Amino acid sequence: MRPLLFLVLALTSCSTPPAPAAPSQEGAVLTVDRIFGSREFSSEGFSAHWESRGASYVKVEKSSLVRHDVATGRSELLVPAAELVPEGGSAPLPIESYQASADFSRLLIYTSSRRVWRQNTRGDYWVLDRQADTLRKLGGDAPPASLMFAKLSPSGRHAAYVREGSLYLEDREDRTIRCLVRSEDPKIVNGTSDWVYEEEFDLRDGFSWSPDGDFIAFWQVDSREVPGFPLVNTAGKFYPKVTWIPYPKVGQVNPSVRVGVVEIRTQQIRWLEIPGDPRNHYLPRMEWVPGSGELLIQQLNRLQNTNRLFRCDARTGAARTILTEQDDAWVEVHEELLWMDGGRKFTWISERDGWRHVYVVPRSGEGITLATPGDFDVIQLLKVDEAGEWLYYLAAPDEPTRRYLFRSRTDGTKTERLTPPDSPGTHEYSLSGDARWAVHTFSSFDRPPVTELVELPSHRVHLTLADNAKLRKNIESLHLAPTEFLRVDIGGDVALDGWCIKPTNLNPGTKHPLLVHVYGEPAGQTVLDRWGGSQTLWHQMLAQRGYVVMSFDNRGTPAPRGRHWRKSVYRKIGILASQDQAAAVRKVLEERPYLDPARVGVWGWSGGGSMSLNAIFRFPDLYRTAIAIASVPNQRGYDTIYQERYMALPADNEAGYREGSPITHARQLRGNLLLIHGTGDDNCHYATAELLIDELVKHHKQFSMFAYPNRSHSISEGENTTRHLRELMTRFLLENLPPNKAAAER
Repeated sequence: MRPLLFLVLALTSCSTPPAPAAPSQEGAVLTVDRIFGSREFSSEGFSAHWESRGASYVKVEKSSLVRHDVATGRSELLVPAAELVPEGGSAPLPIESYQASADFSRLLIYTSSRRVWRQNTRGDYWVLDRQADTLRKLGGDAPPASLMFAKLSPSGRHAAYVREGSLYLEDREDRTIRCLVRSEDPKIVNGTSDWVYEEEFDLRDGFSWSPDGDFIAFWQVDSREVPGFPLVNTAGKFYPKVTWIPYPKVGQVNPSVRVGVVEIRTQQIRWLEIPGDPRNHYLPRMEWVPGSGELLIQQLNRLQNTNRLFRCDARTGAARTILTEQDDAWVEVHEELLWMDGGRKFTWISERDGWRHVYVVPRSGEGITLATPGDFDVIQLLKVDEAGEWLYYLAAPDEPTRRYLFRSRTDGTKTERLTPPDSPGTHEYSLSGDARWAVHTFSSFDRPPVTELVELPSHRVHLTLADNAKLRKNIESLHLAPTEFLRVDIGGDVALDGWCIKPTNLNPGTKHPLLVHVYGEPAGQTVLDRWGGSQTLWHQMLAQRGYVVMSFDNRGTPAPRGRHWRKSVYRKIGILASQDQAAAVRKVLEERPYLDPARVGVWGWSGGGSMSLNAIFRFPDLYRTAIAIASVPNQRGYDTIYQERYMALPADNEAGYREGSPITHARQLRGNLLLIHGTGDDNCHYATAELLIDELVKHHKQFSMFAYPNRSHSISEGENTTRHLRELMTRFLLENLPPNKAAAER
């Protein structure tokens, strides 16, 4: 249930809301059509790739690749678009991503991509050889857009890729193709992952060349024992199309996963000798040790409270543990392992002292050193500057709703903030190879992003790369009230961060309806001081109509407030969070007399949809109206990796699963409920919504619901879908959580 913070039966019982009166300042009034039906509020960004060394980046400009040296200001045309026109074609290949040799004499281009689950990971790959003056498509007679994750070997002679679950090798010189690892069953894939590993471990690309190019290490995922779940597409055909997905629900059999190493010359496969039942352990990360024939493999047990780091010999398969990370609740997959000292040391993230810190670890695993001491969390490690002996990272001591750039000495002796102190908000950085420059993007809740090139450590602005001036002007024309950030004391020494959007001309003597936007699960925050795009504008639109909109981050959200804050919800998902949310609502109702206790609503998506259900079911005296999108009413219906991480196995926490699941409390519904779900949701299944519907019917509870045919978890596919959904939500609120009449008619 990863957060979707962007954002059946028709609601025939709903009447049409009042037609908006002609505004005195037409340009200042937001509408669903303006926000979701036009590009009036679209933002511009900046995309480029820093080179591994020095201070230059490469950018795709009109289908050409151009190098920019930021220190000198010089630009150099590396690959002209004319070289990327296929034989017989009239236009250059559109570059979605690329891999290049150091001198750009060879280029591997990814294009014509197609979606696989959440992302476009299948497409066409072309190799440009500038010395031979050739541009050729990989795959031989493979169907269009059928290759995945193609990579050139270190020498550049070979390309490896995945096709239909098998791993292939193509010789660029003689154009021969060999199948290195063949899948004999569609439920066994090599070099990529299944649904659950992709969704919960973000594992898609499942193979890697060794530094010397003699081997390829790869994942093999065997889902033959995993129960299948059908996705039924009844839209557009006379007969439905059924797609079966191996989907391990809580307590069920997991895929069997192992890591193999195939030798290119002999095609011999060596399986790494990692202990433990491969169905009840996870292998979420793998990478080569620089300049060696060894691999580092992370292994989680099924409870995910132990992460063992193995060092494995690619030639023999031997594996030995060099580091073990444990926690009474859960441990995270380590994402920020960066190499130092020619592969003799690496960085490791741990919460072992109660805070999320960076440690420096020798390759042997012995002699670990804390590099970022202090009572604060490292949010994200960005870069190691070995020459300067610095670690660069994002942190926000005492300001968990914001993000700033810090750096610390690798030995932990010095820490300093680089983001200027007079610059609140959220700051993101992409650092150059020499760590002397950064592409810096910053925004705040009410201010669209600006991207600059800054010099480090001074943070001096060198160049503005994207200023979003047009968007800023359009936002300023709306004359919106500034968003308030607040902390709500809910008792027991617990204070929740929140934000509040109010009508521009709020009358403190008038009662206003309160709408709460919620997520509340360990996978994401809603309370961040950063630009929220169309979702923020939709909330502002509601404020223009007289609503007060708030959001709170309860305990258990991944805010940088220490390990105890994040893991206090262990075995209590849906329980503690909904209690925190209700306590925050009661507190703001008590402190702010302009809020109407009789008109309190809540809405959320995915885990936020589940939280919205828990809110209106568990606290029927507090919440009048709820919109639950793509929810999971019964936690037993979600996947093993996510739900068991936070709730343990169902046999060991039966009461927690029961009490934390909204369906358990459905009989208590008294307010207005709108259920929204895509029937093609592969993540939070539509079938779980049908189970809730049955439970509500059983207890004679009236509600509204809308199903979007064959839409996925994002409910974004198909013409006009997003606009339609937001109009549906808006109408439901206007009718069931009505604002004051004068405001509603704006």
